[in-house]
Amino acid sequence: MEELTMLGQLIGQLQELLQLYGSFPPNHNNNLLLPHHHHHHLHFQSYQQQQHHLNRWCFPNIDDSSTDDYDGLMMAAGKSRICKMLEPFKPPPTKKSRKERNRGKLPGATSTAEVMEQEIWKEFPEDLFEAVIARLPVATFFRFRSVCRKWNSLLTSQSFSQHCAQVPQAIPWFYTITHENVNSGAMYDPSLKKWHHPTISSLPTKMIILPVASAGGLVCFLDIGHRNFYVCNPLTQSFKELPARSVKVWSRVAVGMTLNGNSASGGYKILWVGCDGEYEVYDSVKNLWTRPGSMLSNMKLPLSLNFRSQAVSIDSTLYFMRSDPEGIVSYDVVTGIWKQFIIPAPLHLSDHTLAECGGRIMLVGLLTKNAATCVCIWELQKMTLLWKEVDRMPNIWCLDFYGKHVRMTCLGNRGLLMLSLRSRQMNRLVTYNVISREWLKVPGCVVPRGRKRQWIACGTAFHPCLTAMA
Repeated sequence: MEELTMLGQLIGQLQELLQLYGSFPPNHNNNLLLPHHHHHHLHFQSYQQQQHHLNRWCFPNIDDSSTDDYDGLMMAAGKSRICKMLEPFKPPPTKKSRKERNRGKLPGATSTAEVMEQEIWKEFPEDLFEAVIARLPVATFFRFRSVCRKWNSLLTSQSFSQHCAQVPQAIPWFYTITHENVNSGAMYDPSLKKWHHPTISSLPTKMIILPVASAGGLVCFLDIGHRNFYVCNPLTQSFKELPARSVKVWSRVAVGMTLNGNSASGGYKILWVGCDGEYEVYDSVKNLWTRPGSMLSNMKLPLSLNFRSQAVSIDSTLYFMRSDPEGIVSYDVVTGIWKQFIIPAPLHLSDHTLAECGGRIMLVGLLTKNAATCVCIWELQKMTLLWKEVDRMPNIWCLDFYGKHVRMTCLGNRGLLMLSLRSRQMNRLVTYNVISREWLKVPGCVVPRGRKRQWIACGTAFHPCLTAMA
């Protein structure tokens, strides 16, 4: 009724204008500007135009009481432009959710589109399924394993292993051991910034087992007595105890690990070397310890290996850091050739360790002068065999170390570094991306259903691989 009243008022005003002028109101302002001798001629033309408009316009007499007539007129006319202007505003149609669209459907009713989708997925190629799943994040894959037995069996599928080998390696994870619980490990996923607490049931529980090296998704463990070696995939629990060594060496040894090819499916080799020059190489294909090659006669013994530094693997060559003389010793597991490089370390350096990124040998360590301490990164120049500083920790972070006796442990040295920085008043974990030169703080490691932060004792980086078999 409100719209009807407004329409009636508008038509009434138009009728009054017609009665007053007998036609549409003339344009007086324009007539005043015209010369006098043109006035009669234009007035005649204006009169003809006004008559023409009167023939086109007609206004029925509508009042508030003629509702039925008005409704009939609107139905016949299909609503004029004026009526459309007076209609209330209607919002544009919005897209309904799937739940709203299916609300009116009967239970159990299946549309043609749904049947078609089921037929499409039924005939979906299996190899394409495996190619897609191989590119999922590792944590997502382990959630999807519970979907069906077929997806759970992908870990032992040869075709799925080939698809995983084609996927570029993700950023490394870190397998660590804490001071509070040396018999169980803690894994850190940098992409999700989340700690996982796996239980490797096959590892001995009556002795301390430490992660010492990794390659192709496999982690090499050595007991604290330096007697027994173990290899395990922390993600899938694939486990293997290596045969006893032929050389009985109970002193501390440095350990390196490398692949025979691009993946663990082609086998791997593990090298241990002692300061007295004794060493052996384990070949997973032969399941045997051997001693190919020999030490160079000009290599100074003892080797004075830096056991705080993990070995670096580039292709088939393993690199170890030594302290007297300062430099690097390397061993090629294919040719059996040892080499040594005399490289002076930067001044005021401590707790340093080797690292690797894209075939480049890096060095990370604490640089301390007076009461100031900072973490620095160097790169080895191949032409001059000298260390060149390429980056250092932000100064605002280094202020926390001022005046404190800080110790550093490198828990991973492959492209993404994890550093444990600790003193009596501080326990901090940070990561450093060698490529992007980004420093990030790592959240504290807390055991499930616990509150106390764990102190990281040691660890190693490994590339998560679902199909790597020990």
